[in-house]
Amino acid sequence: MPTEFTVTHRVQFSETDMAGVVHFSNFFRWMEEVEHAWFRSVGLSVAMLSDEAHVGWPRVSATCDFFAPVRFEDEVKLTFRIVKLGNKSLNYEVEFSCNGKRVALGKTTSVCCQLTPDGMKSIPIPPTIRQKLESAA
Repeated sequence: MPTEFTVTHRVQFSETDMAGVVHFSNFFRWMEEVEHAWFRSVGLSVAMLSDEAHVGWPRVSATCDFFAPVRFEDEVKLTFRIVKLGNKSLNYEVEFSCNGKRVALGKTTSVCCQLTPDGMKSIPIPPTIRQKLESAA
């Protein structure tokens, strides 16, 4: 199933800690960066109108395993892959690599929700959105 989508991120000084290594929290930001870019690449967004409903993709799970440090000005390749497309959910992973070496692997589960002023409710992925997700995955 996985079709890959890749962006490259250059590490900024502000993303490093006192040891000069990228702080772990930035990997989660980068996961979101490549996720949003992927949604845009298939004509969607993580927050959009669909059939007059405001649809979003809140995360219900996010993990990241780290294998090697990344430092200031390194170019990190973020490779996004859909792992599973469920009735209401989307599981994806992001492989982080630097200089041809895997440095981390992140995994996320997002649920399709209708957003209202009162909160959010999980819904089946609308057909028009599902079609775009299936064709991209």
